[in-house]
Amino acid sequence: MARDFHARFAAARDVFAEASDALDLDLAALCFEQDPRLEHTEFTQPALLTAELAMFRALQHEVGLAADCFGGHSLGEYTALCAAGALPLAVAVRLVRHRGALMQRAVPVGEGAMTAVIAPGIGSDDLGAERFEVPVDVANRNSPNQLVISGSAAGVAIASGRLGQRLRDVEHQLVPLEVSAPFHSRLMQPIEPAFRAQLEAVGDRLTPARAAAVTSNFTGTWHQPALPALLDALTRQISGTVEWVANMRVLASASDRIYEIGPGRPLRGFFKALGHDITSVLTVKAIEKGLP
Repeated sequence: MARDFHARFAAARDVFAEASDALDLDLAALCFEQDPRLEHTEFTQPALLTAELAMFRALQHEVGLAADCFGGHSLGEYTALCAAGALPLAVAVRLVRHRGALMQRAVPVGEGAMTAVIAPGIGSDDLGAERFEVPVDVANRNSPNQLVISGSAAGVAIASGRLGQRLRDVEHQLVPLEVSAPFHSRLMQPIEPAFRAQLEAVGDRLTPARAAAVTSNFTGTWHQPALPALLDALTRQISGTVEWVANMRVLASASDRIYEIGPGRPLRGFFKALGHDITSVLTVKAIEKGLP
């Protein structure tokens, strides 16, 4: 992830160096090699944040890319807050590593599950936990045609079977996701107080006024420029639904051009389902060709 940016641009190398110093962990080695630690969210989260921010900083320095507003899906919300200047990088990578470790301890590997549900209009369905009749929650509303359910492995299996029956008359897919924990479900609620304490401990390092340019996964709209509201939204995002459809609508209403920056392009299709074309930047070839 971001290996080509690291090789070409000092701005990207500076991000990796700062993040590595903050964690006492070689993030370049973690991101560039086949490292089994990436199977664990404690390491995946800081690795992704570092790679994404390194790419963004390189684009800032090399082509003068400037943004007025920011958004990120789930973990990506922390990258967005960093990019907006609301959250220092060193603070961010420590926070998300703690976040990942807490999430992993909350539910042992194999005991939780997540499944993407793809069907016409499913992302706009008022599909609450009570409809499943098992302890499973809507983790993400990704697009008008996709949501993700999350919970215990047994519960997700039951809910998937019931959804399959309900959707039997329309074209649909139920896609189990390869995850190490049931993110954004009620099973994450027990760790929220511990993570809130981590947030409060670094509260004086945050800049809430700049967070107002970043969308909140939990509320679906812009973060409020006040520290208590910012901490609340980030805490409740852990077990709450990622309201990504709402985030995309807010971003599109404020922007005439949207760039997706990262080692993959999972969001492009979600925006397209809302009728918005975006530019995905995955490699340095985007800089060589010139950004549109």
